[in-house]
Parts: sequence; structure tokens; C-alpha cells
Amino acid sequence: MSSELYADGISEITVTGTIVRIDLMSLSATDRDANNNPKPVFRQRIIMPVDAFANAVDLMQKALGGLVEAGAVRRIGDVSAAAATDIQSVQGASNASPNFN
Repeated sequence: MSSELYADGISEITVTGTIVRIDLMSLSATDRDANNNPKPVFRQRIIMPVDAFANAVDLMQKALGGLVEAGAVRRIGDVSAAAATDIQSVQGASNASPNFN
């Protein structure tokens, strides 16, 4: 049986020659920064050849595309465009003055 590891994210990706090192991090339950936010803590490192990393990135992009299609996540550009459309529609509805149109 294989063991599982939970990570809140990737803290660093280092490429040295043909090797890629991906550092996984989790947010600490006890350590806090100056703003009282949990500090990221190194958990484990994934080491792989560059071609395996490229294949992994391709696979993750496909998974992300499926999540976007399903509506589970939104791309940053999509959120910005949607917010700009919302702002324009609100401004157009609330300003009766021709100076603001």
C-alpha cells in the first residue's frame, strides 16, 4: 500500500540541468507570521527528470481545463473579465449623467 501526503501547495520549483525539484508545503498549525497567518512549512520534495515534469504539467493543465469546464474553478483572467463586465453594467445603470457614459 502506498502512503499519501497532503500539501497546501508548491513553495518552490528548481531546475538544475535535466532535473526538476518541486518542494511541497503545508500551512503550519502552530507557527504564525507577523500578520498572524499560518507560515508555510516544507513537507516533502518531488524530484523528476525534465521530460517527466513537462508531462506532469500537461496532465495538470488538462485536469485544470476539466475543473474550469465543470465550474469548480475560474481562471484569473475570466474573473477579471467578469468583474469588469459587472462594474460596467452597474455603472451604466446607476449614472444618469451623460458625463459618465
